[in-house]
Amino acid sequence: MDLVFGVGTSDFEVLRKEKGYYVDKTEILYELVKETHNEVTLFNRPRRFGKTLMMSMFENFFNIRKSSNEIFEGLDITRNHHEFCEEWMNKYPVLFISFKDVEADTYEVAFDKLKDIIAGVCKKNAYIADDERVNPADAEIFQRLMFGNASEAEVHGALKTIMRMLNNIHGKKVILLIDEYDVPLACASEKNSKENRYYARMLDVIKGMLSSSLKDNEFLKFAVVTGCLRIAKESIFTGTNNFVAYSVLDERFSQYFGFSENEVDTLLERAGYEDKSSVVKEWYDGYLFGNRHVYCPWDVINYLSDLTYNSDAKPSNYWKNTSHNGILLTFVQRTEFKVKGKFEALLNGGTIVQTVSDDMTYDTLHSSEDNLWSVLLMTGYVTKANVNDQDDTVSLRIPNKEILSIFKDTVIKLFRKTVNNSDQKQMMSALWSKDTVRAGEIISDFLWKTISYNDYHEDYYHAFLAGIFLGLGYEVESNKEKGLGRPDIVIKDQDNRRMIIIEAKRSNSEAEMEKDTIDAVDQISKRRYYEADDFDGYKERLCFGIAFFKKKAMVKLMVK
Repeated sequence: MDLVFGVGTSDFEVLRKEKGYYVDKTEILYELVKETHNEVTLFNRPRRFGKTLMMSMFENFFNIRKSSNEIFEGLDITRNHHEFCEEWMNKYPVLFISFKDVEADTYEVAFDKLKDIIAGVCKKNAYIADDERVNPADAEIFQRLMFGNASEAEVHGALKTIMRMLNNIHGKKVILLIDEYDVPLACASEKNSKENRYYARMLDVIKGMLSSSLKDNEFLKFAVVTGCLRIAKESIFTGTNNFVAYSVLDERFSQYFGFSENEVDTLLERAGYEDKSSVVKEWYDGYLFGNRHVYCPWDVINYLSDLTYNSDAKPSNYWKNTSHNGILLTFVQRTEFKVKGKFEALLNGGTIVQTVSDDMTYDTLHSSEDNLWSVLLMTGYVTKANVNDQDDTVSLRIPNKEILSIFKDTVIKLFRKTVNNSDQKQMMSALWSKDTVRAGEIISDFLWKTISYNDYHEDYYHAFLAGIFLGLGYEVESNKEKGLGRPDIVIKDQDNRRMIIIEAKRSNSEAEMEKDTIDAVDQISKRRYYEADDFDGYKERLCFGIAFFKKKAMVKLMVK
């Protein structure tokens, strides 16, 4: 069946009117309003788990200026809760704002972006500016907000000002929707310094906007806020009444963010790709929200969209292009945190036990190892491993192949950089001087310093060696046709007209390493790798067989 996949579409109305495939999550409307009675609800989920689409759905359902019967027709909320829809659908003024684009290298640029976003919200609600029921002073502030020349104090109170105006016109309290509230703070934390005070200044703005609109606001019906992290209540949500946050650790509302296995199976069946079930599961499943297993919806939809154009499309890493890896980089670079062994366990498919918290502040994220693991959990780089974990100490694992590939790309490369350049030069010196014992010792030492994982087999060691040689500035060729076969690595020293050919083997045991080095050298000889046409002019051609077993290396030389 031909389905329309709205890749990148986070506008609920557009998705529904263009007949895009929608996994029905509308029951959240009834549960949120009728079963919780929260005045302020915060949903914390990683990026690309449907938060913005959910908020757009909220806006379309509640907004008094919309007529949403058509786009909600046939969905769970209208089929199961007729009286609720009569009471709530298109019955309240709604103020919807997203902070997801408030990112910049400096506070000044970020603040300008925030003012632009507020201006856009004002233009969307421009009808309230000239209404005679609005206080003239508010109307003047609104005009300044709309044209981007409001003061910082007026920006702090912008949401409350607009809500008061909406209340004046419609005679009803306002539903406030704030999407990705913590993006400005995450960016500010990353770019902060003592000199620019970026974080403190941005915190002051966001805190001012949220405090004025959420605390003791007589014009507020209720608010829904989304973000990746829950910032400690004392920091952002000070004084907010009836405030409840739901994170990836909570069972409640866990079914509404991400796709369940049944939802994915139904989607695959309708799209005609039932045979891709295991691939989709390996790459995009594995998250545990509360006690529910969840797929990343962004990835599933992107992959199925690719399949509609190419039925042989391979799964890709869609998530890495939409999320910052800065937290991983920060983690690895903090040498005081002894995390190498933990990363290695995760990369090899294992689990680690860690104390985590879902309540922190961005300015203290980097103050402890526990905080950093908590951030990785909340942002989707790791997930709970056991449904039975109930307290702050949980088992963590990498959720799927997609995130594993991000770990490999980011973490492995960074740990390789810990290998000292002088040590690399010593290794090359040992190879050129044919000191195989010393070369083996140095390579083994490198392996102990870096993270390794066992699923790459020989490919891991090939990439490991090639990275070291490239780092020294040599011309490196890997797996090109030479002679009667393909040597693993060729290193050329053109200035001195000498070269090295390497055949690498992964041994099954330490006892087999010597035999494997002999086999590697024999392979070079039998396949005559050293006789390639482009090797003419190289006076010295050193051929090495290198055997690896876990973090040990053994080197054998054949001179040709």
